[in-house]
Amino acid sequence: MVDFRRSVAIVLALAVAVPLAACSNDKKPAFTDPAEAASAAPATSALPESTTAALPATLSITPAAGKKDVPVSTEIGLKVSNGKVTSVKLTDAKGKAVAGKLRDDNSSWVPGTTLATKQAYTAEVTATADNGTTTTSKTTFTTMGAPGKRTGTGLYLFDGQTYGVAMPVVVEFTPGVKKADRAAVQKRMFVETSPSQPGTWSWTSSGTQAYYRAPEYWQTGTTIKVRIAVGGLPIGNGFYGDRDRSATSKIGRKFEMKVDNATKKMTVTQDGKTVRTMPVSLGKKSTPSSSGTMVVMEKMASTVFDTTDTDGASGYRTTIQYAQRLTWSGQYIHSAPWSTGAQGRTNVSHGCVNVSPSNASWLFDKTLIGDPVTVKGTGDELDYGNGWTPWDVSWKKFAEGSALPVPADLG
Repeated sequence: MVDFRRSVAIVLALAVAVPLAACSNDKKPAFTDPAEAASAAPATSALPESTTAALPATLSITPAAGKKDVPVSTEIGLKVSNGKVTSVKLTDAKGKAVAGKLRDDNSSWVPGTTLATKQAYTAEVTATADNGTTTTSKTTFTTMGAPGKRTGTGLYLFDGQTYGVAMPVVVEFTPGVKKADRAAVQKRMFVETSPSQPGTWSWTSSGTQAYYRAPEYWQTGTTIKVRIAVGGLPIGNGFYGDRDRSATSKIGRKFEMKVDNATKKMTVTQDGKTVRTMPVSLGKKSTPSSSGTMVVMEKMASTVFDTTDTDGASGYRTTIQYAQRLTWSGQYIHSAPWSTGAQGRTNVSHGCVNVSPSNASWLFDKTLIGDPVTVKGTGDELDYGNGWTPWDVSWKKFAEGSALPVPADLG
């Protein structure tokens, strides 16, 4: 026989315990007496119950099964609920596996290489639910043939090279990428740095170049690993990226050159310490040097400057030693034995930074591609995109050129 007084006491006790159970991870009480369990049923119905952990994972993937003419840049799209993706396997028609990895947000799995044209691929994805059960989905698709129109690309970073601390990752597109298509392209441009120094991409107005930099110069010893995974990527107007490009490079010591028109001097520092000061002659009034922060883009022990094609009879053709390019328009640091008398006193060049042969030779031996050069006080401002100019603007301004959102706390 059920003890009525005992049952009432249990119900009252459970009713008092309900508010505590809502903020606790404790399990529901286990009743050993069937009479007690029956009497307590109305009170326990008020306890919150969670069945999420018991649900299996739901998984959907793309491309859709049987889809044809898929771009060779395709990713395996992933949508999962009540769990997470724990395995992705992509194989070609011969069963050969394709390497790849998940995006940070787990929205897709990116093949580590451009897929082959007119090839069947099978993707098998497994998701694991919170309760440990697994769900697997498969899809087989066929890639498209070779595209008729391709966008040419270039990567100004090379395997095994050591660069200066201001070296941006520079990617070139011919023809340029229109604004509406830049976000899709930018999502396929991957940069990894060790130690980690997050940055962002920023596009020039024409869309012919994109730069990647962090808020500050790279740390000495940084490894930069880049993959521009645009091979076969639809870029707009029927164009597709020509190929994937990649490089792994190092960052060297911090070497900076600062030129002041007021003093007609260049101050050279290495790792924060002044190592040399030298007189310079900058561009004369009719051909002023540009003021701004530039980067050494190219080094040539000997070259020929020839302006006769553009300037006609007023042009010149002369051999130049120890030339270091700063802009596309032709601003260099170089040896100028003909202007040593003017160096440190007056400006006589056609826009270049003239230094003596001995100073030019010394600099040439010390510098790396990617070393920063800042010129100030000439009255002529550097045009953005005239050279590798991402350091000539503030971080805020630079980030505005990104086609994708930039984290507010970055920089």
